[in-house]
Amino acid sequence: MVVIRLARGGAKKRPFFNIVVADSRERRDGRFIERVGFYNPVASGAAQKLRVAQDRVTHWTQHGAQLSPTVARLVEEAKSAPAAPAPGPVRPRDGPAPPRSNWSASRSAVIRRVPAPPPLAVRPPRAARGSRPACASRWPPAS
Repeated sequence: MVVIRLARGGAKKRPFFNIVVADSRERRDGRFIERVGFYNPVASGAAQKLRVAQDRVTHWTQHGAQLSPTVARLVEEAKSAPAAPAPGPVRPRDGPAPPRSNWSASRSAVIRRVPAPPPLAVRPPRAARGSRPACASRWPPAS
């Protein structure tokens, strides 16, 4: 049987629930078919507390899905609550947008080109420096 229920997320002492369509045999927070909304019981300030895709809930209930008691209560609450405004700017801009500057071109004028450092002076191998060989039995070198 297909059910529409809450799947818990969030951190310890900070619950967050996804409203999901799932097979009733799956675990509470396990695999689901579709996410149709969320419920944030600890939302404060401007945070949205509840969002439900009513069209998808209707679709699944018409196809035989059962709502859990809590989800049924939340769906009714979402129907009665006014729709949240779409996120957008707080106020419109005053006039046209300012022209964009070419940041990379301006930065290239500021950055000075530094010449590459000279190659490192590599010491010649120990044998070429005229020191004793690693094996002392060969000292002094045979002439």
